[in-house]
Amino acid sequence: MTRVHAFGDDALGDRDAVGLVTAIQGGEVSIPEVVEAAIARTERLQPQLNALAYVAYDRARAEARSPRGGFFAGVPTLLKDNVEVAGMPTQQGCDAFRAQPGAVDGDFARMFLATGLLPIGKTQLSEFGFSPSAEHPRLGPVRSPWDPAHTAGASSAGTAALVAAGAVPLAHGNDGGGSIRIPAAVNGLVGLKPTRGRLAQDKLTRQMPIRIVSDGVLTRSVRDTAAFLREAEQVYRALSLPPIGDVTRPGRTRLRVAVHTGGIGRTADPEVVELTLKTARLLEELGHRVDQVEHPAPATVPDDFLLYWSLLAMAIVRTGRRQLGPTFDRTRLDNLTLGLDRHCRTRIHRLPGAIRRLRRLVRTSAEFHRRYDVVLTPTLAQPTPLVGHLDPTNDFETVMERILEWVAFTPWQNATGDPAVSLPLATTAAGLPQGMMLSAGAGREPTLLELAYELEEAAPWPRITG
Repeated sequence: MTRVHAFGDDALGDRDAVGLVTAIQGGEVSIPEVVEAAIARTERLQPQLNALAYVAYDRARAEARSPRGGFFAGVPTLLKDNVEVAGMPTQQGCDAFRAQPGAVDGDFARMFLATGLLPIGKTQLSEFGFSPSAEHPRLGPVRSPWDPAHTAGASSAGTAALVAAGAVPLAHGNDGGGSIRIPAAVNGLVGLKPTRGRLAQDKLTRQMPIRIVSDGVLTRSVRDTAAFLREAEQVYRALSLPPIGDVTRPGRTRLRVAVHTGGIGRTADPEVVELTLKTARLLEELGHRVDQVEHPAPATVPDDFLLYWSLLAMAIVRTGRRQLGPTFDRTRLDNLTLGLDRHCRTRIHRLPGAIRRLRRLVRTSAEFHRRYDVVLTPTLAQPTPLVGHLDPTNDFETVMERILEWVAFTPWQNATGDPAVSLPLATTAAGLPQGMMLSAGAGREPTLLELAYELEEAAPWPRITG
């Protein structure tokens, strides 16, 4: 297994984002120095990982000379190429159209950049984020820095690969079926999907019939995730949710933890089950009450979620020229996008019922969380597959069956809107990260962060340089 990383003795070092803030404020390094280091590292990694979608190096260098304010002032970062950023095109992991540079920042980017983060470009994703593996037939696959023979996972793959490999300490991802948590699990990172509505979102995301997508960040430390949420809350406050505040340490309350090793319609691989139960034993050793229970998901959830997911593809295929411009050519879409479109069109009469049932899951989850504070599951049901396993040029039925076998846990929180975090608490026999997922009731990010701090202290995760 060959690991790929760019950690070294430059201005970035091996610091996380909070550590880099301290170094900048203390005069140990300058903002231009850390930006140049991030650019150099990204360029070094790109040939092996294929994680970049767009570079904005000249803009980054100019901003480094006169950075905006904010806690993260001058910390280099990347945004996923499916959010609007002024001056950058949004290509959506697709080559079926030619995107033009954005005129203004979208709502998420405006909030994200107001924290002081300094973007050096955009990261690659699967086509429109539909696949849990970014393997475009012409743009190429995004590869894991832990072993480039394996996928970097999900549509935030480019972000995760570059954060894990040391290009930047923190970067943007978003999650409509697991796409923050899946690449976090694959790349040995912290990936927290916030509660629905917690952070600002772009207009198209807000207009979904069910708002399954949440934006956030991928990081190498719990404190970076907590600090980002704290700073984002200073810019955008979700008045319908309790505040997160400044979470800086483990909590003292012992929690009621439910453990599921059976996902939504699928069961985890035996090795993954054992790793999950090992994490459950660690939680018991830390004094938490742990019960192994059945997942509360009704049997209808897999089909309902897939049909709703397919609706999003159908909307793109059918309205592409109007939404994406006259260069849109649907014949250049990959087999997965086109297959999802067909899946929805042939079952569209079932869609109203599927949406009603998915909306009712909010109540199902709230009732479950009256009995349990936190749920532990594996993030993914199987170890990380090789590049090619989820190749979207394969026939739709084959690819979709493989997706459902692998992604059997994360869609639940997209449907319910609850927060969930993947932590790199386990390693497979092959030496690859295997994330463990903790979820809580709506608005309970502080509980997840406190527990994540506790687990980070009790079982520090391996480093890619180790």
